[in-house]
Parts: sequence; structure tokens; C-alpha cells
Amino acid sequence: MFSYYLDLALRSLRRNIALTALMVLAVALGIGASMTTLTVLHVLSGDPVPGRSAQLYRAQIDPLDASGYRPGQTQPPDQVTWIDGMNLLREKRAERQALMTGGQVAVQPDNTMLDPFYEAARYTTADFFPMFGVPMEYGRAWNAADDEASARVAVISAALNERLFGGKDSTGQTLRLSGAAFRIIGVLGDWHPNPQFYDLSRKSYGQNEGVYVPLSTSQDVGMNQDGRVDCWGNGGSGKNPSHTGLCVWLQFWVQLDPSAAPAYKAFLVDYSAQQKALGRFQRPPNVRLRNVIQWLDYNQVVPDDVRLQTWLAFGFLLVCLVNMMGLMLAKFMRRSGELGVRRALGASRRALFAQLLIESGVIGLVGGVGGLLLALLGLWLVRRQPAAYAALAHLDLAMLVATFLLALGASLLAGLLPAWRACQIAPALQLKTN
Repeated sequence: MFSYYLDLALRSLRRNIALTALMVLAVALGIGASMTTLTVLHVLSGDPVPGRSAQLYRAQIDPLDASGYRPGQTQPPDQVTWIDGMNLLREKRAERQALMTGGQVAVQPDNTMLDPFYEAARYTTADFFPMFGVPMEYGRAWNAADDEASARVAVISAALNERLFGGKDSTGQTLRLSGAAFRIIGVLGDWHPNPQFYDLSRKSYGQNEGVYVPLSTSQDVGMNQDGRVDCWGNGGSGKNPSHTGLCVWLQFWVQLDPSAAPAYKAFLVDYSAQQKALGRFQRPPNVRLRNVIQWLDYNQVVPDDVRLQTWLAFGFLLVCLVNMMGLMLAKFMRRSGELGVRRALGASRRALFAQLLIESGVIGLVGGVGGLLLALLGLWLVRRQPAAYAALAHLDLAMLVATFLLALGASLLAGLLPAWRACQIAPALQLKTN
């Protein structure tokens, strides 16, 4: 019966091309606008480390002075001081832990055909790579002993490896960074967390740093640090204020089983109380421990304008569906004579209802194709915007399937009332009229 109903639907749609085109256009416009904004929202609100986000936690403590503190309302700083970061690392209370910051290093290629250039860098500790599941295409990451020894070793991204060494295995090669010689021990594989959740201050989407070196080594060499540094009191004075206890500038992440998170948070509270007793902290213990998804929500990674645009687009889709419903109701009611004859010949209301819904579904699928084309155009326009996330506005397989499911579901929903109304007409009245 489905093939028969489908044939009837296609005949009906071809009978009035102009009205069919209007209904298809209504669906296409609503779907195109909705899927454009929904795709951008999908890209920005995804899990950057699937399978790991529930075990990765951003640890926050509060070493600031008492100025402006309001019990129960003041959030601790997003970052930690050098002293506190080192103390927490030495305690080793988590399965894995990483202390890090970002910077810019001057790369001096051995290839005379390449001019020196600056590259984004990550100064971190050894657990960064296994904790975040960073794959290696060549070589390995450094270990805790390299951290302790401030070893002159480096891991580089696949993009930088392609630029400097043509994509070949470069492990063992020497690379000059900020005037110092480093031995390349590893090259990253395919790893592009979106967004760069471990350091949101960089506002990076789908891009890696090109160079990774031990945090201790970066401090010995005097590499440039370009992340946010927040100081208070006399922390902004002196030759190297970033190593005083009055500046927060490092990100501290830990890996924990979710069941162990309360115990680790209690440890942070105890640590803060001890530091207060020693006179370093002035505020009562004020700690937070957020996993990756909670951290992204807290930092409102998805811009408010993107959420607003999504709601407006779905509102526009609703308007389009109301218009489609009106057109469909007019179309079905004009066919009351045909439907009355079918009822008189023995067709049930259920059969007529199914026939009309299939016709609505065909309109939705054709409109979905048009909506897909409009969404691709909309995403192309988004990628031309100056926003940091614009380059990621691409339709993946999930969104492609969602386009047609939304178009089909919306058109069937819009067709329910017109189909029901058309099926309520008494066949005897129609036969008598005709």
C-alpha cells in the first residue's frame, strides 16, 4: 500500500506545481535557517575529549587577598600560582596531574629556505599526554624524569613537522627554540580538541600548539609566556613576578575516577586551610573541582548570540510550518470530492489519513534537500565571519541525517491537522454535491 499511496502523492503534487513549490520553499527556508544555527551550536557544545571528560577535572583554589571576598559567592581564580601548582604536583593525590601554561617560541629552522618564525607553544608536565589521550605519530612524550631534569626535549605538532621536515619522522632532530637547542622526541598524531578546553584563555578551536616542552625547561630557558597573568598586592613587581605567590597564571588539571572526586576536593580544602594557617592565604578555603563539561559550561563556551540565533531560527521554522499547514489545508480541502469518492468506494479514514501524511512527508523530504543546500550556503557564510569558531562550521554526518529527520518530522507534524480535517468530510455530502 505504501507504494500506491506514494504514487498518489506524487500525482497530486504534480497536479499543482505552484502550490507544491510554495510548500517545499516554506520547509526549505525553515530547515536551512535551523540547521545552519544548529550545526554551529553542535560544533561548539560538543565533548572535546569523548570518553575522558568525566575523569578530567580543573582544580581551583583561592590564594587572593581578602579584598572583595564574599563568602559563598566569590569564585576562586581559574588559574593557580607557581608555588601552589608545584605543591599540588608534589602531593600526587590524583591518578595523573598536569600543570601548564601557553607561550610563543621563536623557531629557527636549519633549512635556510625557511625564515625564523613564531609558533604557539605549550609548557606542561609529563602527564599532559597520557591524561588527555594525545596520540603520537612518531616517537614518544617526555617522562617525569625529564621534568625533574629540565631536559631540553620537545614534542611538535604534525603541522609543524610537515613544515620543517616534510612530514618525515623527525625524532632525534635538533630544533632551536628561543635560542636554545632542543631534541625532538615526538610528533603528535591526529589530535584537535574543540575547543581547546585545557586553556580557554587562548580561545582556540580545532587547533593545536605547534611546540610542547617541559614546564621546568621553559622557565630555565626563559621562554615567553603569553597567557593571562593576574596579580594582586606586590605580585606585579620584581624581575620575575610570575614565580611569586601573588600571581595566578598556570592551569592545573587532574585525572580522577568520579568516585574519588569528593576526596580530592576535600584535599584541596585541607591544603587551603594549611596555607591560610601559614599566612599565605587570607581567605577561607574556597575551592572548586569541575570536570570538562562542567568547566565548559562555567566558562560559557557557547556564545549567547549563538544560542539566541538558534532559538530565533527555530521560531522562523515554526512560522514556516504554520504557513505550510495553511497551504496544505487549502490543498486537501480542494480535493474533498476525490477523497469522498475514495471513501464511498470503501477506503477507510485511516487509509486516507495515511495517504495524505505520505504526501506531507514527500513535501518534507524535497524541502529537506532544499534546506540542506541552504544550510550549506549558510555555513559557508558563517565561515567567512571573523569569529574564532567560524572555521569549524561544517556539516558532519550526524547533522546531515538530522537535516532530513527534522524536515520529515516537521512536515508530518504540519500535515496532521490538514489530513485529519480532510478525512472528517462525509462522503455522502461530497457525492451529492458532485
